[in-house]
Amino acid sequence: MLVLEKNALSVEIESLVNKYGTDRPALLQILQAIQRKHKYISDFAQQEVARLLNIHPVEVYSVITFYSFLCSEPKGRNIVRLCRTISCDMAGKDVVEAAVKRELGISFGETTKDKRITLEYTNCLGMCDQGPAMLVNEKVYTHLDPETAVNILNEIR
Repeated sequence: MLVLEKNALSVEIESLVNKYGTDRPALLQILQAIQRKHKYISDFAQQEVARLLNIHPVEVYSVITFYSFLCSEPKGRNIVRLCRTISCDMAGKDVVEAAVKRELGISFGETTKDKRITLEYTNCLGMCDQGPAMLVNEKVYTHLDPETAVNILNEIR
């Protein structure tokens, strides 16, 4: 079964390379496409991308670790990112953070046991005038208070 999955992933990555090309700018687009579909970029996928682009696997890994929205480990079905800029700190991020951790029973950087939610920080959502702000998957929530943040979590469970 694992061989079939790897074969299918190889074919998928080959089609992405055909679509985006083999030059350096294509690397990020290919990785983003893999991330969108699989929610992370496995070691095998990294090796295949490196092989098909004729670059060292360390280059692929370095791009994944540089961009916070790419990851090399499986995460929850829903990714909740809380902005941790000074603007959000001043707007009350600490009480929202405490409520989210208490509600989920996990800390930032962890995933719930049921694999539904991964909790992360992000450095900026560009909503400095509307903090505290939180990104859930691809949707931004602003002007958060603890109750609103918990209600959002309950909607995605």
